[in-house]
Formats: sequence, structure tokens, C-alpha cells
Amino acid sequence: MKKCRCGKPAVFFRIYEGRYLCEKCFCRSIEKKAKKNIRQHKLISPGDTIGIAVSGGKDSMVTLYIMSKIIKPRRDMEITAITIDEGIKGYRDVCIKRVKDFCKKLGVEHKVFSFKEEFGKTLDEKIKEIKSNRYDIDTACTFCGVGRRYVLNKKSRELGLTKICLGHNLDDEVQSVLMNYMRGDLQRASRMGPEPIKEDEKFIPRIKPLRIIPENETTLFAMLKKIPFYNKHCPYRTGLRLEIRDFINKMEDKHPGIKLTVLETFDKMHPLIKEFVKQQENKVFYCEKCGEPSSKKICKTCVLWR
Repeated sequence: MKKCRCGKPAVFFRIYEGRYLCEKCFCRSIEKKAKKNIRQHKLISPGDTIGIAVSGGKDSMVTLYIMSKIIKPRRDMEITAITIDEGIKGYRDVCIKRVKDFCKKLGVEHKVFSFKEEFGKTLDEKIKEIKSNRYDIDTACTFCGVGRRYVLNKKSRELGLTKICLGHNLDDEVQSVLMNYMRGDLQRASRMGPEPIKEDEKFIPRIKPLRIIPENETTLFAMLKKIPFYNKHCPYRTGLRLEIRDFINKMEDKHPGIKLTVLETFDKMHPLIKEFVKQQENKVFYCEKCGEPSSKKICKTCVLWR
């Protein structure tokens, strides 16, 4: 049996570092990576009230666990867990129960906001409504993603939060980088960097403590720490992201460390992308229907949901 440097039996081989890790050293390394990312990019500051976006999946539950360990002992910061209930029957209701129980165990306040209360209908109801129409988009994922971002930002602002903490891991970030390139979406790419960005007073800056940690490592961490995440996929899960995920995983198998290289290269280019987008004079509007910030006079949420 292979052993960790400390002499204990290894549970994981980190191929891009060329070393074996025991359970204790592996878990410690994950928390250390997250803390280093937070410190290096100044993700949190004294006085912050941080909303942790928690869906019930492994990444958001790991983020909640790590952030609660970092922030709860401090008196100059606060955290609140936030779950968006899209209204996916047999899926989201199970996730919410897991999150509620875990928050209770950690002693973290938990708030749930729904599509039903914000838009007057659930995602299930919306998809049934549009099935007769022909959309050249990943229908459910598009409606869901736009709606979730809208509700999360709006409710976080109403709660007086200063940051929104997302559970995006390395795989998520690399997939988003490639998707933005393929779609030619430099505006969205400009908002992706390692540091929190505040484009407008109505936008709550977002932070991603796990963005340099691979998905397989967050999964193992959750299992070793016995974090009660929900491991079933969303029934609406489809689209370009899955194809990119398969592609980048194959590349990582052949060339270990390529995911991290892609993200590090993007981070080096990010200041140039931001400057280019800034020069295009992309004005921030306030939606004429709902008053939320938007790149157009009518925000995408109102176009899709209202």
C-alpha cells in the first residue's frame, strides 16, 4: 500500500503534484488551498456579511463547511446560507431538506427563496408552458440559470449582504472559460476573474473559494468529512457544458494539470479582457420592468420569465 509523506496509508494520489496523501493530509490540503485562495485574492474582509449559495450538491456543501469553519469563530463577519428553490419536484425539495439539516448542525442561518414567489411559477411549470415553442437554446438550463442569478442577487441585496459565495470548483471555472470563448461572450468572461467584481451598486460581488480545487477532490473531501450532500443530478441537466466537461476530462486524463493551466492562463489574460470590454462602453442599465441592473433596457430575466 502506498503511503503519505507522514507515513500513514494514502487515500488519494494527486497526480499533478506527484504525491500520495492520507485522509488527514488530504483534507488539510483542501482547506489550505481554499484559505490560500481567499487570502491571495482578498475574497473576504472585516465587516463582511456573506451569503453562501447552497444547492445541496457536494461543492456548495463543502463551501458551506469550509466557510463556516473560517468565519464562525470571528466576531467581525457573519454568514447566511441561501438556497434558491426553482421548483423541480422530486429533486430540489430533497436538496433543501439536506441543506436545512446541515445548516442546523453547523449553526448557520438558512434562508430559502423560490421562483414561485418571485416569478409566480416554478421551473417545472415554466418548462411545460414553453414546450410548444421552439427555442434554439438549452431551454431548462437557460431559464433556470438566469432566474437563479437574478433571485440570488436581489435577495442577497435585500438581506444587506456584502458578498455572495459560490461553490464553483476548478472544473466549473474551466468549463465556463471555454464556453465563453466558444460563444464569443467576452462580457461574461470579463466578470469571471479570481477577485470579486462590483460592476454596479445593485450587483453583489461574488467570491469562489474552491475555484482552484478539482471536482474529484471536492467530492472526496465531502465523502471523507461525511458531509451529507445530495449526489443525484438535476433532471434537466443537458447542453454544451456537458460536452465541454467530457472533453476537458479526457484532456486532463492525457495531460494531468491541464485544467489548472487553462485557468491560470485565463487569469493572466483577464485584466486585458476586462480592459477591452470596458473600452466597448458597455453601459449598465436598470431594467425598465423590474429595476434590476442589466446590460440592456429590459433584463434577460424579464424577457424569459415575465
